[in-house]
Amino acid sequence: MIWDAIIIGGGAAGLFCAGIAGQLGKKVLVLDHAPVLGEKIRISGGGRCNFTNLHSAPEHFLSLNPHFVKSPLARYSSKDFINLVREYRIPFHEKHRGQLFCDNSAKDIIKMLLTECQKGDVTIHHPVSVTHISQTQSHWSLETTDGIKKATHLTIATGGLPVPAIGASDFGLQIAKQFEIPTTSVRPALVPLSFTSNEFSAFTSLAGISIEASVQAGQRNQSYGTYRFDEDLLITHKGLSGPAILQASSYWQEGEAIHINWLGKADFDALFSEADKKNVDTILAEALPQRVAQLLTEQLKLTKRNWAEVSKKDREVLRTHLTKAQMKPAGTLGWKKAEVMLGGIDTKALDGKTMMAKNHQNLYFIGECVDVTGHLGGHNFQWAWSSAFVCANAIAHLKS
Repeated sequence: MIWDAIIIGGGAAGLFCAGIAGQLGKKVLVLDHAPVLGEKIRISGGGRCNFTNLHSAPEHFLSLNPHFVKSPLARYSSKDFINLVREYRIPFHEKHRGQLFCDNSAKDIIKMLLTECQKGDVTIHHPVSVTHISQTQSHWSLETTDGIKKATHLTIATGGLPVPAIGASDFGLQIAKQFEIPTTSVRPALVPLSFTSNEFSAFTSLAGISIEASVQAGQRNQSYGTYRFDEDLLITHKGLSGPAILQASSYWQEGEAIHINWLGKADFDALFSEADKKNVDTILAEALPQRVAQLLTEQLKLTKRNWAEVSKKDREVLRTHLTKAQMKPAGTLGWKKAEVMLGGIDTKALDGKTMMAKNHQNLYFIGECVDVTGHLGGHNFQWAWSSAFVCANAIAHLKS
């Protein structure tokens, strides 16, 4: 039997693509090496799956080819996926800045995707490993642990390297290499940052404290540019985490410093105006947790100093210390703690209207294995849905 399409990967992008293509009349086979499908969906969002974002748009994505996301996102938007979720009567809520979560469980999204596959009469085989892929003039041939499978169209939806404990791998990158499809360098993204003991020792006693701060990372002359995030920062035993740091990690490059405004949205001048009779750390504690305020003033030997006694020069040093602090991370906490992979299949080698490789007819790449990485907050799931939709429609409507 020659299937219309084989999709390797039974995660968010793979299952969604399969369901759509099946319902458009194609005979689809999904292969996945995992005993349980959708594990990354299940553990996402603290078990409630941040399945999209109301404000998902091209500016919330990183790619060396930033215009690539525009067509898929326009053809299948967050509103389209929200409508599908509503059709299935899955209760959800907006948690923060357009982030949508299931009220009950991420399993509701997994069940919905599997039901969509059932509606399309999709066949799913797992756990099955693909050991070799070859192409003839008429079809793709896959050697698997479940025998040889053949298909007209082949879609790679195998995700990226984060969370190896649930089976993440570089399979998609290896397939690209086999067929001479260029890739961009990959690294962990949306990941906590670690610091050397010398630089961070003073902060370890503050582990567990969260602050609304402003964090900037990246440089304008680098591939992904620079970005500032005004969100919570979490001090940990190993370094810094929290939404602001996770976001900044996608732009941070090894050897660079990150820039922190500890005051966040608070204004330095407003905070210290008419405060001549108060101690510096007392004033600062009005905007920051007391222990953080004490540490930051101790670093400049200003603790217990009356603001009126602080010289103009020292006031400017304090302003810089609070609003333009520089800290140089030693690295990230790696793939085990990363939420997504930055980099992947070079989008210049793909057709944005179909997700098909330009130099290999009927070979597609979708989801996280592609060099498209979203900001925190549901954007990466939206990329999975949008790229899968584009690919499924190409499979259904393009001439083989």
